[in-house]
Amino acid sequence: MKRARRAERAQWPRGFTLIEVLVAVAIVAVALGAGIKASGALLNNAQRLADVSAAHWCADNQLSDLKLARNTPGVGDYDFACEQLGRNYRGHLVVRPTPNPNFRRVDAQVADENDLPLLTLSTVLPTRP
Repeated sequence: MKRARRAERAQWPRGFTLIEVLVAVAIVAVALGAGIKASGALLNNAQRLADVSAAHWCADNQLSDLKLARNTPGVGDYDFACEQLGRNYRGHLVVRPTPNPNFRRVDAQVADENDLPLLTLSTVLPTRP
């Protein structure tokens, strides 16, 4: 009986069939595709984080300049430019009155070189006579 089984096994081909190999290759291709897509998303998110951080520094610097100058600008819109991390950013200050005439709301809006908005930072400043 043992000899008969050994004879049967000797006749079976060893290794993988073509279907098994194709299934394995398809699984590897899907896994690699997902990995490449994930790494691309991580790269884009890292660049976005760097842009938003630099835009935050630009907006914060503009608002800090206004606080330190102790001279609140009049109601209206003002443009400014900023360079951070070797990139140029466009900014827009929006000064609006508040219900209390002793204060003004100031919004610093920052966009990238393509005018895509990145960040808006707001504060309230006292008016100076």
